Amino acid sequence: MKGLPEAEKPYEKCKAQGPGALTEAELLAVILRSGTEGVNVLDMSRRILESFGTEGIGGLCSASPSELKKIRGVGQVKALQLVCIAELSRRIVRSGQRNPRIFGSSRAVAEYCREELRHERQEKMMLLMFGARGNLLGEEILTVGTSTRTLLDIRRLMTEVLARRAVNIMLIHNHPDGDPAPSENDFLLTQQISETVSLLEIRLLDHIIIGNLCWFSMREMFQVKFLHPLLFTEDLPETERGRFAFLGMEEKLDKGG
Repeated sequence: MKGLPEAEKPYEKCKAQGPGALTEAELLAVILRSGTEGVNVLDMSRRILESFGTEGIGGLCSASPSELKKIRGVGQVKALQLVCIAELSRRIVRSGQRNPRIFGSSRAVAEYCREELRHERQEKMMLLMFGARGNLLGEEILTVGTSTRTLLDIRRLMTEVLARRAVNIMLIHNHPDGDPAPSENDFLLTQQISETVSLLEIRLLDHIIIGNLCWFSMREMFQVKFLHPLLFTEDLPETERGRFAFLGMEEKLDKGG
C-alpha cells in the first residue's frame, strides 16, 4: 500500500476517522494487518470479499479455512483469523440476547437462533431446553447432517433434557438452501419427538426451521395438533401469514401442502 496517501491507508484512516468510516475491505485489512509477497493487505481483503459473490461479507460466516486458503495471499494463519472473526460476530449477536433469557414466543426463539444457523451449509439440529416459566436452561447442537437432511439421536436428546431437568423443549434446525418450508420428514420427526418426550411429561413446544433471513414455525403456521400448547404469551396473529408470501408459502398453505 505504499502508493496510497497516508490518510487513505486503512489503519491510519481508522485511527483518524473511526471504524465507521471504513469499507468492509478496509475493516478486514486493519484486522489482518499485513499482506503477502506481491499482494498488499487491502487487495487481499477485496479478493476475500469478492470470493463470496453475492453473499458479500455474510459469506465469511459459512467459509471454511480450506476454502479461504484458496484465495491468493491467505495462508493458514489468516484463514484461522477470518473464521474466528465470523465466530466472534455470531457470539456478539447472541450475547445481547441472553441476560438471563426468558422467551415469550416462537419468534423470540427464532431470532435467538437465526444467526447461529442461517449461514450453515449442512443441516444442524439444535435443542433448546426450558424451565416451567420459559427460562432457558440450556442449548445443544444435537446433530450435523448433510446439505439436505439431518439424523437425530433421540437417546442423546433425552439424556440432555433429563440432565437439565427441563419441562419444555423446542427443536430448531436450518435448511441450507434458504427455504424454511418443512419437508415430510420434518413433520414425522416432530411427531416422533413429541410422542417420545410426552411419556416423561416433557412438552415439545415447537419445531422451528431457519431459512435465509426467514423462519418457519410448525405450531404457528399449521397449528400442528401433536404439539402441546405453549406457555408463551406472545402468539402471532393470523395476519402474520403474510410474512411468508414472498416464499410462496401462502400457496402451499392454501393447498394444504
